[in-house]
Amino acid sequence: MDRRAHMVKAAALQLVAEFNDFNEENDPRGIRDYGSFDYCNREFWWKIDFYTLEPWHDSLDLSDPKKTLRILTVGLASDL
Repeated sequence: MDRRAHMVKAAALQLVAEFNDFNEENDPRGIRDYGSFDYCNREFWWKIDFYTLEPWHDSLDLSDPKKTLRILTVGLASDL
């Protein structure tokens, strides 16, 4: 990966960290697990998936990192 690609990746992750444009359309459940933004003339999407660390339990406790694994996916909207 070239230097420019690394810089775009770092900037995209920073924009995810700073994202606060949540609304009823992109956050209907109120858990702030999805967003999108434009950067370098491209649309990026990001989402957080939640997985239980205790497979024998049916429900996730999203507030407890000891019980729930969070995975962030960031990519170009055209690729997702």
